[in-house]
Amino acid sequence: MRQRRWLELVKDYDCEILYHPGKENVVADALSRKVAHSTALITRQTHLCKELEWAEIAVGVGKVTTQLVQLSVRPSLRHRIIDAQHCDPYLEERVRRVESGQDGEFSISTKGGLLYQGRLCVPADNDMKNELLSEAHSSLFSIHLDSTKMYQDLKCYYWWNDMKREIAEFVSKCLVCQQVKAPRRKSASLL
Repeated sequence: MRQRRWLELVKDYDCEILYHPGKENVVADALSRKVAHSTALITRQTHLCKELEWAEIAVGVGKVTTQLVQLSVRPSLRHRIIDAQHCDPYLEERVRRVESGQDGEFSISTKGGLLYQGRLCVPADNDMKNELLSEAHSSLFSIHLDSTKMYQDLKCYYWWNDMKREIAEFVSKCLVCQQVKAPRRKSASLL
């Protein structure tokens, strides 16, 4: 799983891996590495700079050392889900029942989100669900998981009605998965 994530991340870059056996590999020692030189290379590569700007990371080149100077944090999908829970009448009713002590399966987190057995409740907003599903299915760190694996990953953190069915429908509509994933069943033989 970890190797797939790194391969997905590295595949977008134009890089070349060279192997130098034994004594020929003189560059590998830590004293001969130049930190400022490697950062100067980063600042010259425009596509890498654009990706760092997109992630709101600033690269500063100093005389001797190099640092990533700034990292800004945006509201995460989890916070937007908690905010959207206030617009869903079903979840609002559940919050009222939890506050009155009538519902034992649901609880309220310290950040104010409604939880079902420790998992965050996702409101019945199709845009919010599609954003969550597309991030889980085709982000830079995962490679188009099948519906079972995706459901197993998401059910640890999120909950909504008919979650398994909606995940299966989302994965079945993915064009990349339809083109790439080969069927693994044994072909039927002659009768």
